[in-house]
Amino acid sequence: MPLQKILFKPGVNKENTRYTTEGGWYEADKVRFRQGNPEVVGGWEPYSAATYQGACRSLWNWVLLDGRNIVGVGTNLKFYLEDGGLYYDITPIRASSTINNNPFVATDGSATITVTDTSHGAVTGDFVTFSGATGLGGNITAAVLNAEYQITVLTINTYTFIATATANATDATAAGGGASVVAAYQINVGPANQVPLVGWGAGGWGLGAWGVGAASLSSLRLWNQVNYGENLVFNPRGGGLYYWEAPTLTTRGVLLNSLGGNVTFTSASPTVVTSTSNILFTEGAALQFAATTSLPTGISAATTYYVFEVNGLTFKLLDSAGAAVNTSSTGTGVYVSLIMDVPTVVNTFTVSDTSRFVITFGCNDYGSATLDPMLIRWSSQDDIYNWTPDPTNQAGFIRISHGSEIVTTVQTRQEIVVFTDSAIYSLQYLGPPYVWAPQLLGDNISIMSTNAAIIASGIVYWMGVDKFYVYDGRVNTLNCDLRRFVFGDINQQQALQVFSGTSEGFNEVWWFYCSASSTTVNRYVIYNYAEKIWYYGTMERTAWLDSGLQTVPIAAKYNSSLYTGNLINHETGLNDNTNGTAVAIDAYISSSEFDIGDGHNFGFVWRVLPDLTFGASTNTPTAVAPQVTMTLYGLANSGSGTTSTANGTVIKGSTYVITEEFTGQIFTRMRGRQMIFKIGSNQINTQWQLGAPRIDIRPDGRR
Repeated sequence: MPLQKILFKPGVNKENTRYTTEGGWYEADKVRFRQGNPEVVGGWEPYSAATYQGACRSLWNWVLLDGRNIVGVGTNLKFYLEDGGLYYDITPIRASSTINNNPFVATDGSATITVTDTSHGAVTGDFVTFSGATGLGGNITAAVLNAEYQITVLTINTYTFIATATANATDATAAGGGASVVAAYQINVGPANQVPLVGWGAGGWGLGAWGVGAASLSSLRLWNQVNYGENLVFNPRGGGLYYWEAPTLTTRGVLLNSLGGNVTFTSASPTVVTSTSNILFTEGAALQFAATTSLPTGISAATTYYVFEVNGLTFKLLDSAGAAVNTSSTGTGVYVSLIMDVPTVVNTFTVSDTSRFVITFGCNDYGSATLDPMLIRWSSQDDIYNWTPDPTNQAGFIRISHGSEIVTTVQTRQEIVVFTDSAIYSLQYLGPPYVWAPQLLGDNISIMSTNAAIIASGIVYWMGVDKFYVYDGRVNTLNCDLRRFVFGDINQQQALQVFSGTSEGFNEVWWFYCSASSTTVNRYVIYNYAEKIWYYGTMERTAWLDSGLQTVPIAAKYNSSLYTGNLINHETGLNDNTNGTAVAIDAYISSSEFDIGDGHNFGFVWRVLPDLTFGASTNTPTAVAPQVTMTLYGLANSGSGTTSTANGTVIKGSTYVITEEFTGQIFTRMRGRQMIFKIGSNQINTQWQLGAPRIDIRPDGRR
């Protein structure tokens, strides 16, 4: 018989049996397709030598006015800004106070220090920074104590930390730290993955047997972040809105509702308040005041007052009974301690690019601290501080009804696509008086997680709980040749870890997820929207960002044993350089079963003529030429399993002007009614793309 070309349809298909999908590819890892031909993916290497603490779940990239290219990095433990390969900790402070007199207790021969702080509000894993402490007289000096530590909570009033020095007998008997110790507590940390909770009260109300309850899961720490001009708004899901103001990278983020600025009071009936920070407050805005020295007589701390008779930067106040507020002194160092109408509990948010609204999705209502998971609120246009609806501004709210919670949003060119757990909406700007209005696009849909939706080439793609979807003006199911493979082996208890990303240079949308036996992300599935094909593989990542401000996509990797992570540059080099040392990328792809004619004859293959390109491959450090292994598996029938195997190594030769030279032919002895073709490589500095190899096959009987 003449030589038979081995040409398979692009993409990997595992929806049917291996024999049913004859003429296609069936298994793969770290292989993509370019114009229908499989090739090994690009390599990766560390973004920098620096690391951060925790598992990163959020990446955002923007440029400051001074030209610095910044990446926001949100982990379960902290929030960082990356600049020049270094990570700057801007994690907000939850509380800061002077704690009990001599709060430190040491034990001779131990580095563990016990701290007493009444109602500290911390959880195990939180970070606290001490200042103002004096040494204990021995190894535990003031320099040792006045530092940042991660704590283990013992009770509501006590916790421990591991000092950088071991205490001696003097430390153990000394008074602990002095009378002016200040403890600055960072916001509570969150879990690195979903942790099953069991027992009474773990599940929802009424679930499970009486007195036992049902299993539940602690929520993953997920961040959302968007730049507002050159500044950054960020929030942990279910937490407050925080604001970082450029350009100082060491400045911590602060609660947005604490940025009311300084004010002055007149001693008058009624008093006139003037904003000296050039913040224009809205009629009806709810404010609280504090002072570095003294409040005006007639103004009480932690009491809410309401703005009225606004005239530029000046306004008057009403109390909760609607009476005008009078003062008999001006006070000193007065500032707005809280802007009460700014949402304080938020699931997710975005900043509309063209109209400059900050929009929260799933948040507390006005005058309430309880989260309404279906409520949408937005600030006044181009005014991040004003959230009180008034005829003079465009602040407002609306509640949508389909679903039980808003999961996430994706901003497109003309609309904001809003996902609930059972529906999808289009939120569009209409201008006054309605400002923003939702339109239901589809019902009875699902979405796997907060980070499972992505926009690519102007189209929204997302992963549901049992299939994939696409929105291009209409909501449709995305045909997937790997649907059963993906959703049949996925850990639904770790669904919140699912995240998506793009590799625009290769027209790809990626989804990363945990396989059924794993509690950490270890797999990916890719949809190539240009060629409309699917492929998959294995990889451990926790976040992904493909930004036009970066030369290549970047991803986050987590080292669970060290509780640290680092960023990884993808599509760079030829190897796995995760740890700074080149390791080969183990890449392969294997076909479905194929046969001669209608499969009634056995075939005998005695040689293979390769066709491939080694692209940018280079010799290994030991001068070994790049190579791949081609393997043919023979089966007596489609259900018999492999009965014979033949493989050969294809080695790169010298490079010519027109093409490459490689091993001309591989001599084999392999027999089977059905056959499987596989190509793979596991050698550093190797890049390849398969062409159209040929096999020399002849009929060899019928049994």
